[in-house]
Amino acid sequence: MKKTSRRHFIKALGLTLAAPSCATIVRTSPDESRQDIPKPEAKFRLGMASYTFRAFGLDETLIFTKRLGLEKISFKSVHLSLDSTAEAIQAAMTKVKTAGLDPYAGGVIYMKNEQEVQQAFDYAKAAGMQIIVGVPNHELLGLVQKKVQEYDIRMAIHNHGPTDKLYPTPESIIEKIKELDPRIGLCLDIGHSQRSAVDPAAAAEQFFDRLLDVHIKDVTASSAEGVAIEVGRGVIDIPKFLRTLIKLGYAGTVSLEYEKDEKDPLPGAAESIGYIRGALAAIDGAKA
Repeated sequence: MKKTSRRHFIKALGLTLAAPSCATIVRTSPDESRQDIPKPEAKFRLGMASYTFRAFGLDETLIFTKRLGLEKISFKSVHLSLDSTAEAIQAAMTKVKTAGLDPYAGGVIYMKNEQEVQQAFDYAKAAGMQIIVGVPNHELLGLVQKKVQEYDIRMAIHNHGPTDKLYPTPESIIEKIKELDPRIGLCLDIGHSQRSAVDPAAAAEQFFDRLLDVHIKDVTASSAEGVAIEVGRGVIDIPKFLRTLIKLGYAGTVSLEYEKDEKDPLPGAAESIGYIRGALAAIDGAKA
């Protein structure tokens, strides 16, 4: 796998930012007048998986997310308990929306029995979430389909890497859901994909018709031993992955899930978001 080095990436970014416009490329020839050539634009938006700030409360998580310039957030239950009353959820969502954030998803939510499936859908409905990022047991997928159809809330099943018994890879998810309602799809965790020696860009392309959500991160190795690291410092070819999403026309959310530095995640999260934005700026005309 060819990986863009930080030196070459920074050089490319510098050239891009020095150009008169990163939205178009101007080509000239002796026989032609100047022409603006449109370039592809990212349809997706960057977001935050609140698990990044799991050691902090809801108020601090909202402040941190806004400081990073993000507008979308996916909530882990540590910030909004699954057993919260509808009134408590509504109060929390009012606070989130007042902060200018879109609580588009909730998860990762594990579902080991029918009660937990019902709880997850009631929770998402009360919060106005569009997606549940979930891990339902295999035997519950039929019930999940019924709830997806009843509530019209999508279920994005999350891959968790080579040591996970339920859904280690993106392919393992697709094999279980390919005959189910298309609103049941994939939350592609690119770190766990890479740890399974699966190219995240290839997985996004192969399973694009079921790609509902993305958790973006970086890891130190393409094996079970790989651990979280700031985006751009690991082994994942982030520019390649972003180019693939743009080429495919992915219009969902790409949420940072930064698992390193639990007690002090903001500097690493800021570096990671900065690298992603830099990579997008270096892709001609891409914005997110």
